[in-house]
Amino acid sequence: MKKCHIAYLACTAALIGTGLGAAPPVAAHTVHVVHPGESIQKAVDAAQPGDTVLLTYGTYHESVDVSTPGLTLRGVGRGTVLEPEAAASTGSTAPSTAPSAAPSTAPSTGSGAAKTGKAASSCAAGGNGICVVGTKDHHVDGVTIASLTVSGFAKTGVYATEADGLTVRHVTAVKNGVWGIATEHSAQGVFRDNTARDNGDAGLFLANTIKEELGATDTEGTVVEHNRLVGNRIGVTVRRLRNLTLAGNHLTGNCAGVFVVGDENKPKAGFVTVRENRIERNNKSCPKTARLDALQGSGIVLTGAEDSLVTRNVIKDNVGKSPLSGGIVLFKSFVGTTSDRNRISDNLLRGNSPDLVNTDTGKGNTFEGNSCRSSQPAGLC
Repeated sequence: MKKCHIAYLACTAALIGTGLGAAPPVAAHTVHVVHPGESIQKAVDAAQPGDTVLLTYGTYHESVDVSTPGLTLRGVGRGTVLEPEAAASTGSTAPSTAPSAAPSTAPSTGSGAAKTGKAASSCAAGGNGICVVGTKDHHVDGVTIASLTVSGFAKTGVYATEADGLTVRHVTAVKNGVWGIATEHSAQGVFRDNTARDNGDAGLFLANTIKEELGATDTEGTVVEHNRLVGNRIGVTVRRLRNLTLAGNHLTGNCAGVFVVGDENKPKAGFVTVRENRIERNNKSCPKTARLDALQGSGIVLTGAEDSLVTRNVIKDNVGKSPLSGGIVLFKSFVGTTSDRNRISDNLLRGNSPDLVNTDTGKGNTFEGNSCRSSQPAGLC
């Protein structure tokens, strides 16, 4: 493994008044450069907080565990590709990719593990590409994953838990068996300028927790913006979370564009802002599962959510035969939880079937200022 050590000089002098004053020393950080055929994991294990592991152009047949806070794992663009090892590769044909299978296909985070390393190992070994896995006692915060492709993993391209302040940007997640990029037990995330295409379930899946039934948690301002979600079952799923923004994303060719999902647990999912996204032709057909009806032609679906804002989106030509079909849909959750006090305003909707849908019996939901032509019930436009 080749390393390029880059240290910030602490010898800069500054002229202060009539004398010279030395600038305070700055901690040195190291760039660990990895080439195809070399081990990414060895470089990651050798890195210290604040270091960068730089992957050069080419294909790496490897899963990677990140357990060092503040680490940056970065490629040089889409041409830096992580794929499963040949013996472990299952391509994109994992037999169980539906949301109903999510608990059983979620990466094991080793709840009995005494060390983060053991938890992370079970994640990567379980069919995931890049794992950023902490525990309640040892968070792996401030990690950045950037400028690379994760493709063909049986479960998830990039998976993170107990990883506050995670940044994922310019990552292409394609043809992974379940999720393209997924997080749980994490806050203050930034997901920007990524492409998630042809993944088995959601391109981006953000949840409070995957295996447990708990109330929604506060993401403290997680941002999902300027991503491209194409050909997945669902473009973006936000499950049991609060205080999150989806803005400026392009979603097309999925079975459904955006799902904001809550249930009977308290607090409810909510305080989610969905604004200025372009959501069109999400007409792929996906079969019914144990947890969710068949999907086709859904733009934005809110179910079991409260106090959320859907505004200034362009939503066109989402057409299907699912009970959840429509441009913007308020749908009473399958466990009977209503959606309350959500505001649907100033959206442009054309060619959806129908444009606006409200089958929810919740209170305080409003539809105002939308440009649309059809609704169920009539009169929402």
